[in-house]
Amino acid sequence: MGKIAPSILSADISKLGEEVQMLDQGGADWIHVDVMDGHFVPNLTFGPNVVEAAKKYTDLPLDVHLMVEEPETMIDSFIEAGATGLSVHAEATKNIHQVMQLIKNQKVAAGVVLNPGTPASFVEPVLAIADMVLVMTVNPGFGGQVFIAEMLEKIEKLAAYRRENNLDFLIQVDGGINEETIERCHEAGADVFVAGSNIFGAASPADQIQKLKTLVN
Repeated sequence: MGKIAPSILSADISKLGEEVQMLDQGGADWIHVDVMDGHFVPNLTFGPNVVEAAKKYTDLPLDVHLMVEEPETMIDSFIEAGATGLSVHAEATKNIHQVMQLIKNQKVAAGVVLNPGTPASFVEPVLAIADMVLVMTVNPGFGGQVFIAEMLEKIEKLAAYRRENNLDFLIQVDGGINEETIERCHEAGADVFVAGSNIFGAASPADQIQKLKTLVN
């Protein structure tokens, strides 16, 4: 069963509570929170206070994607704010295994993220402890980008590795997800689908969530 994780990067933050409630009632499986520090990626977005605010309006998992340098310095604050999963970039820390262990030690799902230019093989040493691998299907930092089709092969490689090694990590995709690309990612082996502008830009975001769900279930 594929999961839809709308990204509140595309939401109207001036009415965050209403937007989160709409996603919850519209059938979203997770709420995806993109955290950018202005260093690892050029943009600057949310802090733990946004996670804390969102948690007041939903019981859905809060899936936090840390696009930050030295993510180990931010783990505690986001977990305390209510994150149920934290994903960190393999490229952003000198010790990705240790960072993921720090997350798992606090009983929170630990994900590892791959930029488009990073091969799947780079994270093989941590796949045995990963709860999720996030494959960026655009370069991180901005919403509304065009899907990079070459990432489908990376998804396929991760799905094959999972199968061959009897592992159970989820494969998440983020970037340029729409009705066409979500099907292609699902066929390649992805399980969780982050969509921002495709959902929030629709006439009815709730209807769009349901439309995407029918394509992956």
